[in-house]
Amino acid sequence: MLLGRPPFETTNLKETYRCIREAKYSLPSSLLPPAKHLIASMLSKNPEDRPSLDDIVRHDFFLGFTPDRLPSSCCHTIPDFNLSSPAKNFFKKAAAALFGGKKEKARYLDTHNRLVKEDEEIYKLRHDLKKTSITQQALKHRPEEEIQPSSTTVAKPSVLAETKQIDAIRMIVRGTLGSCSSSSECLEDSTMGSVADTVARVLRGCLQNMPESDHIPKEQLAVSFQWVTKWVDYSNKYGFGYQLSDHTVGVLFNNGAHMSLLPDKKTVHYYAELGQCSVFSATDAPEQFISQVTVLKYFSHYMEENLMDGGDLPSVTDVRRPRLYLLQWLKSDKALMMLFNDGTFQVNFYHDHTKIIICNQNEEYLLTYINEDRLSTTFCLTTLLMSGCSLELKHRMEYALNMLLQRCN
Repeated sequence: MLLGRPPFETTNLKETYRCIREAKYSLPSSLLPPAKHLIASMLSKNPEDRPSLDDIVRHDFFLGFTPDRLPSSCCHTIPDFNLSSPAKNFFKKAAAALFGGKKEKARYLDTHNRLVKEDEEIYKLRHDLKKTSITQQALKHRPEEEIQPSSTTVAKPSVLAETKQIDAIRMIVRGTLGSCSSSSECLEDSTMGSVADTVARVLRGCLQNMPESDHIPKEQLAVSFQWVTKWVDYSNKYGFGYQLSDHTVGVLFNNGAHMSLLPDKKTVHYYAELGQCSVFSATDAPEQFISQVTVLKYFSHYMEENLMDGGDLPSVTDVRRPRLYLLQWLKSDKALMMLFNDGTFQVNFYHDHTKIIICNQNEEYLLTYINEDRLSTTFCLTTLLMSGCSLELKHRMEYALNMLLQRCN
């Protein structure tokens, strides 16, 4: 309460839990020694070293001076509790006016500016933490995803054709349909594994056999497919939300259930497991789903109002194709991976907002690359297999494959 934020709060949920276990935190210099001592004793790593309730009540922090009231000036400067007589105040002001008024004023302004700067820094920190707690994705003048980059370069894993060793990828958090994402284990059925294995096999075959090149193929296909235009990671409380290019909004909850709000904003599809779909109205949901529908609507409203699309691909819906829903999502320190029920595979890279999307249409695998300017290029994987691609795209394909292969590690 003294600082307006928890002592262990970080930009990463796992890091927060680690700090709690290790009793690792920092206290700002603005806190008085009694406050620091009380907080440090209450947060001792060893429970036996922590004070009892009686000890806390008798601590100097609570027994020290407490003002009956505070002036409004304390909102912008430190209050002065020193009692002084009118005569003393008069002589103090006179002396300041005659000998040191300018110095006193300068000292006051320096103190005031320092406090204002500290307040601004605290506000900025709180604001940043508030954003990253939901991995919120910026207002409409910002990108479609808010990220937590730890590097300014995209990792460049070794090509699997050249080495048997797969570069280790530091996974941060994941979610899987039909299992609890908070578990350290990755639970998936054989169908989900088959979907992932098929995509990995196709992508690996392309990387192993395509020739060297220094440019992206000029082929540009006019195709329509669904892809993720916006996303929000709120897995520290609810789950992972996303919006497809046809404006379907989906949430993969932390308990492993998936819920989709269709573009009409009236129909909800609920998946407890792969292939098991229940359909009901958003305004007349079964009682056990009311809370999840509320969260789903929250995600939908947030992404619609605050996020911009992540590319220039047209929004065309093919009613003959099955409804897309998320099987698994995974975040590393460099990218976000999403795998869908029909085999659509998308990887978003944080630092430059480039994206790779692989999908299957008419027995042909297509790869779409969205560059840092949000301009897209779509071509058949067979085209890459014959003509190769630039290192820029190849490195991203390699990293995407490694994420897919290591998704359960």
